[in-house]
Amino acid sequence: MASVKNLKKDINYVLGDIIEECYVWELLNPKVDTKNAEAIIDEAITTFDALIEKVNKKNIADKKAHFKAINVEFESAATSLLEKINSL
Repeated sequence: MASVKNLKKDINYVLGDIIEECYVWELLNPKVDTKNAEAIIDEAITTFDALIEKVNKKNIADKKAHFKAINVEFESAATSLLEKINSL
């Protein structure tokens, strides 16, 4: 990981793209119920808030391990959300 700043940007961009993809799906499928897409958007926002809170946490003993764990959690959450979008 290069920096905390880049990690924050990655989290913001990837989760923002996931939310945008949900909106595009909703626009392309106007007759389909959008509750599932809205649930994915809510989950992405919740994930964003949780990850940013962990990134901004102070007084960490082992910063390298802390940020590596955040990065792993971020990747798994993003993959999970993308799989949910693909199943819409």
